[in-house]
Amino acid sequence: MKNRMIPVFFVLFLVVRCGGAAEFVSHFSTTPDRVWIGASYWANPMEDWVVRDGRLECISNGGNRNVHVLTHQLADRPGGFEMSVRAGLLERGSGGSVGFRVGIADSIVDYRGNCFWGTGVHAVLTVDGLLILADQRRKLGPEIDLSDVTLRLEGVPEDSQYRLTLSVADADGQPIGELSAEAAAEELVGNIALVNNHLARGNLSRFWFRDWTIRGDKVQSNPEQTFGPILWAMHTLSDNRDADGHVLKMTAQMPPLGQADSQEVVLEAQRDGQWEPIGREMMEPEARTATFRVAQWPAAEDVPYRLVYETQTTDGRTLRDEWTGTVRRDPVDRPVSVAGLTCQMHYGFPYEPLVKNLDALDPDVLYFSGDQLYEQNGHYGVIREPADRAILNYLRKWYMFGWAFRDVMRDRPTIVLPDDHDVYQGNLWGEGGREMPSEGERYLTPTGDRPGYIMPVLFLNVVHRTQTSHHPDLFDPTPAKRDISVFYGDMVYGRLSLAMVSDRQFKSGPQRVDTGSGRVDHLKDPSIDPLTLDKPGLTMLGERQKKFLEHWAADWRGADMKVLLSGTTFANSATHHGSFDGRLLADIDSGGWPQTARRRVLHIARSGLAFHISGDQHLASLIQHGIEQQRDAIWGFCTPAIAVGYQRWWRPDEVEMPHANRPEHNLPNTGEYIDGLGNKIFMYAVANPEGTRDDHRYRQAQIKASGFGLCRFDPADRTIEVHCYQFLVDVTDPTQDHQFPGWPITLTQRDQDGRTVVGYLPELQVGDLQRAVALVYDETTDELLYGWPLQGDTFRPWVFDSQATYTVRLGDPDTGDWKTYSGLRIGVRS
Repeated sequence: MKNRMIPVFFVLFLVVRCGGAAEFVSHFSTTPDRVWIGASYWANPMEDWVVRDGRLECISNGGNRNVHVLTHQLADRPGGFEMSVRAGLLERGSGGSVGFRVGIADSIVDYRGNCFWGTGVHAVLTVDGLLILADQRRKLGPEIDLSDVTLRLEGVPEDSQYRLTLSVADADGQPIGELSAEAAAEELVGNIALVNNHLARGNLSRFWFRDWTIRGDKVQSNPEQTFGPILWAMHTLSDNRDADGHVLKMTAQMPPLGQADSQEVVLEAQRDGQWEPIGREMMEPEARTATFRVAQWPAAEDVPYRLVYETQTTDGRTLRDEWTGTVRRDPVDRPVSVAGLTCQMHYGFPYEPLVKNLDALDPDVLYFSGDQLYEQNGHYGVIREPADRAILNYLRKWYMFGWAFRDVMRDRPTIVLPDDHDVYQGNLWGEGGREMPSEGERYLTPTGDRPGYIMPVLFLNVVHRTQTSHHPDLFDPTPAKRDISVFYGDMVYGRLSLAMVSDRQFKSGPQRVDTGSGRVDHLKDPSIDPLTLDKPGLTMLGERQKKFLEHWAADWRGADMKVLLSGTTFANSATHHGSFDGRLLADIDSGGWPQTARRRVLHIARSGLAFHISGDQHLASLIQHGIEQQRDAIWGFCTPAIAVGYQRWWRPDEVEMPHANRPEHNLPNTGEYIDGLGNKIFMYAVANPEGTRDDHRYRQAQIKASGFGLCRFDPADRTIEVHCYQFLVDVTDPTQDHQFPGWPITLTQRDQDGRTVVGYLPELQVGDLQRAVALVYDETTDELLYGWPLQGDTFRPWVFDSQATYTVRLGDPDTGDWKTYSGLRIGVRS
């Protein structure tokens, strides 16, 4: 069935047909007091608007505050239009204006993008009595009572032009004045908005609004373009490998509702054609989320679901909203595809070419590896305190993420890992949750180069809850320092075991090493040996996550292949930062530092034969890592940014970095290198950007090497297809080059351990085990060398040291039936 949002009665406007014209009527008068205006609006910024006592009020004296109607636009077609609104002055500032902005659009035709990037025609009245309409001005009487006025804008077509008229009337309906102007027809296509102060400066005036109406033949109604009150939902489905069986976790994201609104969300599943309630949850008051956990989920079948929310207007009407989707069956009998996405700068919003390609490729799992938002997304800056205002500021930016991707998330498991910008920091060295020091330690910027978190704990936990509360049950939910929540754990789906870790939350800070002058996280001085930055005691994942990964690498219950998911790649895989000529020797914000901690993570991942997917770098790369030797560890795929902001390049050939063993494709800047931190890497492919700026927002994303990754894991033949798609392509068009140079490539599970095999242990018999996995240990160190799910009745373990002695555990991890063989050597069984 085709799943879509069904706003049954919750849309707070009325659509009537009058001579073919679509009419919009606001209903602020029956809306409960709250921050969120309603499903048919987008407020800029959300936190500066409230519905109070039946009116819409702007609570900020900042400039360019506006409210877009989402369900009605001026269409590119003939016909007239008119709109009106009652408004009144709440607080007079040094200036200010009230009225409309119409025809709001940019080169990308999308009503969502218009909310942030479109320009339009102003039709406003200033507090000084000046009417402004397009390029015309008219001064009204010496003193106007602005406590209650009605503004009306009319557009009448005249050949290829429109005659616009803006009129003002007082509280009794008596005319005060009017102004006319001409505008080209192409200027009057796009969004319609109310405006509180059309200029972008502060200390201005505040107004209230009510009784907003829009009508006319040029007005197009799109009732499906509502957003809320169930904004979207994310879910995961995981084999819990215990009495709970498969567990569905789902989070409904809600807006900032009011105290008079219902706080309950209901989850229903369709069984035998009937909808049955399977869960009721109250909204978490700060994150505005409702999270469901359903054990013993019927994972062998597709199950339609719907989320239901009901509340009442102030005049007693019951309003109902539904969000529908499908929890797909666990694909245990076929290959599984995982889409990797990261870093979405708002200039590319709503990323429509990329979203369409995702939908066409139909991945089984979505993985967003961090920076689901940036501080500048949606404009209007960030609020750091107080916490309640900061949370609303964050939610507005977070809602943009859901607005763009909600339709591809509704029908497939989605994994989301917060990163530094998600918590309003340019870089993050969390050190287990410490508070960022305000003074006394070396730093450059207030949020980029000091250890710890700058935002309040309540804010941090809201970020974690909104982005990760739908994840499978955590390995160890014990909070970090200061009661900050954690989010590391694993998901078993489609015979894949996917581990999720944070490579920022526990990472040591840059103040612990000396990188010379300038930024403490950047090494530019060639006289400093990067290996001196590898100090004892420095951490990347921290002890807790290290223990989790060690457990996960040896746990093969329900899985035949493993995937490690983290924020960033385990390498210093950029030679230039920020600008084309911005040479940088090393960046200790990268996953290449601390070096010893990096090697330990790779060692553990290699023992699970795990393929690594990450993001963060804004530069797609495919690397085979080295620990002791080149190419002796796992492969890591750093996916392209959804929309690249800050740019990086990997151009070692230009700076004469030595390389060896270039791949067969012979692309430049590939092969075996020692990166700027002294790490061994084999760069198989890299997607350097072609440019930095284009007037078209989607073309800009393309030339900056934006896009996404997709990996197909086949547990039957143990292969991994790695694809890297460009932003502005159509994957359904076979004539296009869809991927960056060097992709795709097919790897194997065995490729995730690049050590040289020197021999084999004696053959072991599987016996009557239903399913068998071999765990091979070095008896000298008692460390797991690797785990291998068997595909036959016998197994000869391969090993890497002819002088060592080994233990092999052979058994069925799902039943716990194990046999142990000790004292094994090459060709000898003791």
